[in-house]
Amino acid sequence: MKSKKVVLAVALFSMVNVAACLASGSSGLSEKEPAWVKNIPAEKIIEWRRYIHQNPELSYEELFTSEYVTSILKSFGNIEVIWPTPTSVIGILRGGKAGSTVAFRADMDALPVPEETGLAYASVNDGVSHACGHDVHTAMLLGTAATLSSLQSRIKGTVYFIFQHAEEQSPGGALDIIETGVLNDVKAFFGLHIGPGQVPGTVGILPDGPASTASDGFYLTIQGRGSHGSMPQLGIDPIVTGAEIVTALQTIVSRNVTPGEMAVISVGKFQSGNAPNVIPDRALLAGTVRTISEPTRQLIEGRIRTVIDNIALANGATYNLEYTSGYPAMENDPALNRLARASAIKILGSDKVYDAPRMTASEDFARYKEIAPECYLNLSTGPGVTNHHPAFNPDESAFINGVMAEVQIILDYLDQNSHHEVPPRTAGNR
Repeated sequence: MKSKKVVLAVALFSMVNVAACLASGSSGLSEKEPAWVKNIPAEKIIEWRRYIHQNPELSYEELFTSEYVTSILKSFGNIEVIWPTPTSVIGILRGGKAGSTVAFRADMDALPVPEETGLAYASVNDGVSHACGHDVHTAMLLGTAATLSSLQSRIKGTVYFIFQHAEEQSPGGALDIIETGVLNDVKAFFGLHIGPGQVPGTVGILPDGPASTASDGFYLTIQGRGSHGSMPQLGIDPIVTGAEIVTALQTIVSRNVTPGEMAVISVGKFQSGNAPNVIPDRALLAGTVRTISEPTRQLIEGRIRTVIDNIALANGATYNLEYTSGYPAMENDPALNRLARASAIKILGSDKVYDAPRMTASEDFARYKEIAPECYLNLSTGPGVTNHHPAFNPDESAFINGVMAEVQIILDYLDQNSHHEVPPRTAGNR
C-alpha cells in the first residue's frame, strides 16, 4: 500500500510540475500573447490526456472514451453535444456573431499494442495502448473547445469539434460520420497529429496538395501442386511463382510510374511450406501500396493484377487475389495551408513553425475533403521512438502549443470568412 502511495505522489507531483511549466511560459510563448491564452486549461489537458491514456479503447469500441469526452464538453455549459455514431462525439459551439462554419478533428481510438512506457498512468487494458497519440489529440481538442467556449461572444460563426472513432481501422470512422450528414454545413476541416521531433511544441506545415499517401493493400493466395523436393517436375511450385511475382512487382514503380512521383509497393507477408524437402501446394502473400495521385493509384492496381495473372499462368498455378482500397491521400488546400502557417507563426513565433515533409503514412482525415477543403498539421512532441512503438511517450510540455495553434487557426479562419453567413441548424442533444 505504501508503494502505491509513493507512485501516486510522484505522478501527481509530475503532473503539477508539467502544468506549472506550461503556465509559466517556458514553452517559448510570446510576451504579447493574446488574453485568451490564460483561458487554456493547461493542467486539465494533462489530466484528461493521462486518464484517456490509462483507459484506451480499440477502433469501434470507444464507448467509454466517448462518454468521458461528452461529460467534459457538457461541463463547459455552452457546447451542444451530439453522437453521430455509437462511438464518436461532436461538440458544436455557436458563436455570438454570424459567420462561417469550421471543424477541427481529433481521433480517439487506441492500438492493439502492449504498452512499454513504464508510466504511472500506463494502460490498464492488456494489449491495448495509445501508442499513436490519439489520447493527446483528444485532450488537446478538449482544451481548444474549453478555450473557445470562453470566447463565445466574439466568435464569428460555428465551430464543430469532431472526436472521431476508428481512425486506425479501415474503412475508418470519418466515413461513418460523413454519411450521417451532420457535417454538411462545414466549410473547412482542420486536423493535427503529434509525432517525434527534436524540438517539442513546434508545428509542421505539410505541403500543399497531397499531404499524405493513399493506402491500398492486396492479399494473394497462390495455388500450386505439392510434391517432394527431389521431384519438382511433378509439382507446381507456389514459392517460385510467388518469388517471381514479388520481384516483378518491384518494377512497377521504376518502370510504370512517372519518375519523381511518390509511390511504394511493399510485400510484407510471404508464407509457404513447413519442411525443407517438400514443395508446398500453397503460398500466401500480402502487401501495401502507397500513392499520392488517383491516376497512379489506378495504374498500379491494374499493373499488379496483370503481373500476378501472367506469372501465375506461366507457372501453371491458379490464384485468388483480394485487392482493397483504403484511405485516399489527404489534399491540403493551399489557402487553408497559408492560413494555418500564418496563424501558427502569429501565436507561437516563426521559430516554432517549420515545413514538414509529406506523410508517407495514410490518414482517414482525407475523407473530409468530400465535404469541404481540408488542412492537416503536425506537432512535434520531442525526440524519442516513433508512433505505434510500444514505448511511444510524447513530451507533455508540447501540448499547450498544439492547443494555441488550434485556437488561433479557428479564430483566424472565422474572422477571415465572417461574410459567409450560415443559418443556424438544429441538432438534438444526446
